Amino acid sequence: MSTKQYKGNMLYKKINIWYLSSFLISLIVAIPIVTVFSSFFETTSNYTSILKDTFIYEYIFNSIFLLIGVLVLTFIIGVTCAYLVSFYSFPGVNFFKWALILSFAIPAYIYAYSLTAFFENYGTAFSILKNIFGEGNYNSNIPKFDGMLGAIISISFSLFGYVYVLTRASFHYQSQNLIELGKNIGFSRQKSFFKIILPSARPAIVTGLSLVAMETLSDFGSVSFFGISTLTTGIYNAWISFDDLTLANRLSFFLLIFILGLFILENLSRKKAQYHTPTKGGFKSKTTISLTGYKSFFAFSFCLMVFFISFLFPVLQMLYWTIIFPKHFIDLNVIELFLNTMLLVFLSSCLLISLAFISNYGNRVTRSKILEALTSFSISGYAIPGIILAVAFITFISWFDNNIIKSFGIETIKSVFIGSILGLVIVYFVRFYSLASNGIKSGYLKINYSIDESAYLLGYSKFKTFTNIHIPYLKNSVLLIGILIAIEIIKELPITLIMRPFNFETFATTAYVFASQDLLEAAAAPSLFLIAIASFFILITSRYILKD
Repeated sequence: MSTKQYKGNMLYKKINIWYLSSFLISLIVAIPIVTVFSSFFETTSNYTSILKDTFIYEYIFNSIFLLIGVLVLTFIIGVTCAYLVSFYSFPGVNFFKWALILSFAIPAYIYAYSLTAFFENYGTAFSILKNIFGEGNYNSNIPKFDGMLGAIISISFSLFGYVYVLTRASFHYQSQNLIELGKNIGFSRQKSFFKIILPSARPAIVTGLSLVAMETLSDFGSVSFFGISTLTTGIYNAWISFDDLTLANRLSFFLLIFILGLFILENLSRKKAQYHTPTKGGFKSKTTISLTGYKSFFAFSFCLMVFFISFLFPVLQMLYWTIIFPKHFIDLNVIELFLNTMLLVFLSSCLLISLAFISNYGNRVTRSKILEALTSFSISGYAIPGIILAVAFITFISWFDNNIIKSFGIETIKSVFIGSILGLVIVYFVRFYSLASNGIKSGYLKINYSIDESAYLLGYSKFKTFTNIHIPYLKNSVLLIGILIAIEIIKELPITLIMRPFNFETFATTAYVFASQDLLEAAAAPSLFLIAIASFFILITSRYILKD
């Protein structure tokens, strides 16, 4: 073999089809993220200076205040519920273990509609009081949950599930040794909770709160409904109202820096902290404490209250409006909305799972540190609000169209990617790639490399090993990932609003359009269908995420 041939073979081993595929997939995901960072160096319009002198500080202050309020409330609700169902036995505890996660089915913007509809003047609360006590001026006695307070409540009861699920998992696997340690050194049950149990669950709690923070900062539906000016609404208005893509990108950059700052603070806060899990031999299963009397009543009442407020309340409110105003239900094109929603779920799930499979297998067979670093960077898309990714994608396509495509004599390709199903699915792909990639990666960690080597010895090619061994082995992981992606896409609002084709509606966009026009009763039916579909998928996933 000549030196030239040898070098060619070595190059092929380093840069093969799997490497190239994984590299290109990660690059596609990374492009919108890089576009956001590059926006800082762009020249902005005159409106930017006006914004700087007027609204920007309001955007930042409202975003921070909203974030703090939501984090505090989700921490209290999520940790308390997780502690009660993990350490105690009381009537209904097995029901609440899975029922509390149904809050995931309620998007914050739908909760906002329910909250407003119930407590507004002459709303549902007024009707209930009137039917019970007769005519009267009840509006003055009914509390109003609007503005910032309404947004904090809506987002918190929609997102506390992140804290609940992760904290419950941590509590569930805590060793009885830790609890007995507290008793041996004379700690009361309350002191053991704050000194031992809670600190040991800190990584899980912090992870849950981090997810809540990202979702809060990316929220658009509820804050816009309540008329709160945040960085997210500023980005949307800059693009939709002022047609200023550069400004939208600049605001996106500020929000992205905000999010990265939260990650840095979180990492610094736990830099010196260490948490140890007992080895299998030293692990002792935790025993639950049976509650009786008023303590049992308190635990049951608290969990029931959270379940009612987070799930039953919005469902019953939407159901009430649908029954009272059946015309809106009759006029709703349910089949079309369902097919549109499921089309996005199907296309996005197939694309995400397929490319995540290829990317992970490429990393597995090449073991390239460069590729691994690019993949790690690309999965950060989930931490970036959907509205930012949508604007960044439009920015990149516009730049690519003006600077590359037109040089080939082609007039434009914008219509292919902007305002199309293809563009919408691509942005979904960037946004939720981390769900698919991390899910498949965790599955791959369970497959020993010796299985691959045995397959090669038996004459299997890399492709045949991938299709005949890896895919069947990871089918349960794929099912779970597909369901999680479906739940996210069903509820997703800002990306769909910005990227959807003309006259293409889903349950989420239909509900938002009606609500933005103050037609809450019309928003009830599509909201109810959205909740029903999301709940169905969540109940399927509960068997995976709530294993005892």
